[in-house]
Amino acid sequence: MSTDTPKDRFKDSAESRMADNEQDDEQDLWAGGYSGKAMYGTWVLGGLVTIGLIAGAFAFPPLLFGVPVPLIFLGVAFAYKKLSVHYELTTQRFIHKSGILKRVTDRIEVIDIDDVTYEQGLVQRMLNVGTIKISSTDRTHPELVLSGIDGVAQVADMIDDVRRKERRKRGLHIESI
Repeated sequence: MSTDTPKDRFKDSAESRMADNEQDDEQDLWAGGYSGKAMYGTWVLGGLVTIGLIAGAFAFPPLLFGVPVPLIFLGVAFAYKKLSVHYELTTQRFIHKSGILKRVTDRIEVIDIDDVTYEQGLVQRMLNVGTIKISSTDRTHPELVLSGIDGVAQVADMIDDVRRKERRKRGLHIESI
């Protein structure tokens, strides 16, 4: 004969639900942004222009005043790319923040992500940077492109693993979608 009262059963049920909610807490997995290594072409071009200006200054000395221009341009371009984009991946959401003066934050539920791909050129593979493309059912960003991601293969795999895990957890079969 059971001695459980309705109050005891309610208490047990509430404790069980609280334990389930603790397991569902959102956890941060990765945060990142634009990597300076992705500007390799810009850095090389800026270096060549600077060297060309220095060499040209021997023939035409006023060109020496132009030497800082490409360096300033490179610094501003890098600062803008670095400061204007930030990404966060949690166990439940992918968060994309963009802008410097006006910050726009967009959240994509990982369960809504349909596909994750990445691409790298030859030099990008040597530097371990690349571009990730996320296809989702999100209305504002059905195709989100993440440029200049350091450790691109690992990050893309992490996003895909979280997506698959969340779909399994919620009972969605990947093949049926």
